Amino acid sequence: MSRRKNVSAVFLAFGLAAGMAACAPAGTTNSDSEGGDGVECNVGISMPTRSLERWINDGEGLKENLEARDCTVDLQYADDKTDQQISQIQNQVAGGAKILVVAAIDGETLGPVLEDAKSQDVTVIAYDRLINGTDAVDYYATFDNYKVGQLQGEFIEEQLGLADGEGPYNLEPFAGSPDDNNAKFFFSGAWDVLLPYVESGQLVVPSGKSPASNDDWASIGILGWGSADAQAEMDNRLQSFYTGGDKVDVVLSPNDSLALGIEQSLSSAGYTPGTDWPVITGQDGDVANIKAILADQQSMTVWKDTRELGAQVDTMIEQIVNGEEVDVNDTETYDNGVKVVPTYILEPQVVVKDQVQEKLVDSGFVEAGDVGL
Repeated sequence: MSRRKNVSAVFLAFGLAAGMAACAPAGTTNSDSEGGDGVECNVGISMPTRSLERWINDGEGLKENLEARDCTVDLQYADDKTDQQISQIQNQVAGGAKILVVAAIDGETLGPVLEDAKSQDVTVIAYDRLINGTDAVDYYATFDNYKVGQLQGEFIEEQLGLADGEGPYNLEPFAGSPDDNNAKFFFSGAWDVLLPYVESGQLVVPSGKSPASNDDWASIGILGWGSADAQAEMDNRLQSFYTGGDKVDVVLSPNDSLALGIEQSLSSAGYTPGTDWPVITGQDGDVANIKAILADQQSMTVWKDTRELGAQVDTMIEQIVNGEEVDVNDTETYDNGVKVVPTYILEPQVVVKDQVQEKLVDSGFVEAGDVGL
């Protein structure tokens, strides 16, 4: 993993920008978020895993930014184990945390521990992943996850000329972890673009793993977002459904971790960049995937500049600590089954090969040397 350069300075810059941009239009700020007496800046940050590069960067960046403002911060990673995450949150509250920032492993299981925290006057911010089934979530900060998938679907549509009637092409779709609330949004955004082309026959799914609707997305989900599991699934599809010389033309991968496994499977099966390599989508802008994009092994990634997300959460925490109104820009979209959670949404963007330098390197998101530039 590469260290982000000038992390504090970058976060401060984004924090100032987010603070200015977060002034929500009339009617978009939750009335329950009005300021009071403020609280101690003692923050527990609960991240799901160290196995994905982005969560390390998210956690460390937010921690560094908060500590620069003399906040007490306890950052924990739960190794993709829900019981471990619950235990860590309990310990953070017992240790005096007044604000929790939680990126849930399983958005359905944290209700009881967060309700206990709420009974102790702890404020909870769901980070990037919505926490469902509880009123103990005060705020949510995320990127527009439906748009992430929509950008992937539109990229495939454009690359293959589907809107112009081109086809048929062989598609293999993948979806994210069934226990991740965001995974449905990713898939829905892409499938709303692509399903009409599947129904018209312009996109053909030889494996048959083609959900009939968005609601069936979990049937092709990869639990835990594991690269190895995605590789094994792609291996199985290639060995079972592509034995007669047919080739995969396009793979819908919802994130970079799955894309890595898919790319390894294709390489092992003899696919070659520049000749028969399919269009492959991704998300996150991980270093290994940026290298893959530069090597023509991945077509794009949807970049969510997590420094922006961290800066927005830092702004929200500062507002909570100061007893100020917490700015949100969406009070309608994110219903967790018990309440509509006041949310701040940020915008993702597509990055392709000729944009890596400008968008990812020049912005300081990655070091040029780490991606071979």
